Amino acid sequence: MRNWTIWISLFVIYTGCHVSTPEKTLIYSYGAITRTDTCQKQIHLVFTGDEYAEGGPIIREVLDKHGIKASFFLTGNFYRNPDFRPVIEGLVADGHYLGAHSDRHLLYASWENRDSTLVSREAFKKDVLNNYKEMSRFGIQKDKAPYYLPPYEWYNEEIARWTKDLGLVLVNFSPGTYSNADYTIPGMGSRYLSSDTIFSRILRYEEEKGLNGFILLLHIGVHPERPDPFYYKLDSLIQVLKNRGYGFTLLDQAIPS
Repeated sequence: MRNWTIWISLFVIYTGCHVSTPEKTLIYSYGAITRTDTCQKQIHLVFTGDEYAEGGPIIREVLDKHGIKASFFLTGNFYRNPDFRPVIEGLVADGHYLGAHSDRHLLYASWENRDSTLVSREAFKKDVLNNYKEMSRFGIQKDKAPYYLPPYEWYNEEIARWTKDLGLVLVNFSPGTYSNADYTIPGMGSRYLSSDTIFSRILRYEEEKGLNGFILLLHIGVHPERPDPFYYKLDSLIQVLKNRGYGFTLLDQAIPS
């Protein structure tokens, strides 16, 4: 018994995991959840969308192949676009989570000074609720879609408070892998990251630090000038991560209600 006690203690010290915890551990950044339980080998696939949706059919096919449900945070612009309706209806039929990502894809906080909020509280509220109004046309109600991912994945603590006041939970991607750079194009110069680079960075991060509880963000569509959309590598990425022991779950399965 004494040896087991020592082993358990060492496990807790070196992994930061508790053998028995009444609540799941969440990691926050500026008031938003950016990672779930780091003791569980689970990853949450998240896709955002505003102007582009061409990757939708491919992503749906890959997720169906692997039996994975993912979260799609889409703007009001996206939900309003008649060309995107088949993609949205397909995602709903597949049982994926569909959420809000700002009605007009506004920039809420200054890039240079994050504490500087660029929208009024009323403008923020209108932007969010209008997003949910568009979602309701697809049968998606606010109380069934409580997670909100800010536009540009950029926000501050004031935005987090306003989100909470609307009865919503602010979430954002887990930093470190640069998966969210899959929107970049060569014209951006050094900011452009090829899909091969993103793929290798994700796996390198997993090898060095692990992806437990990771919110891995990608885009459902990208600018036509991007020569190598990352969604073509999604199948391979999922297979590699599955082989490394990871499962894929929806956010609401990992965030206590």
